[in-house]
Amino acid sequence: MSLARVHTRALTGLSAKPVTVEVDLANGLPTFTLVGLADTEVKEARERVRAAIVNSGMAFPNNKRITVSLAPADLPKDSGRFDLPIALGVLAAAGFIDHAQLARYEFAGELSLSGELRAIRGALAMGLAMQSGTDPDQRMLVLPPTSAEEAA
Repeated sequence: MSLARVHTRALTGLSAKPVTVEVDLANGLPTFTLVGLADTEVKEARERVRAAIVNSGMAFPNNKRITVSLAPADLPKDSGRFDLPIALGVLAAAGFIDHAQLARYEFAGELSLSGELRAIRGALAMGLAMQSGTDPDQRMLVLPPTSAEEAA
């Protein structure tokens, strides 16, 4: 399957709203497009994700047209928190990660060029939003270690 969905959250003030990262790999001229009201920091994820995947020893789908949609489109998205969900979506769409496993989790984390996870702001808000009981899927939250301590 060349379409993958990964769940995450965007910060809006003190709340963390659900966001779905959809990644589509298609034939055509190789591009990496990000859509969905992404701030400059999020658009820079293209380069961090590409380098992180390659420097982690995995194959990046260089010969594909990659489209990443951050939905809902009208919700502003900022910071590097979307790096990890985007990278996982690319890997899942390329067939390296099982889609069913990804559906059980929400991810957030900034990636270094080497593939290491960096802390994000707002981990506590994400944890609180997930415990509010309004999510029928009851996913588990995956964060960088320092951010996970904050959320716990």
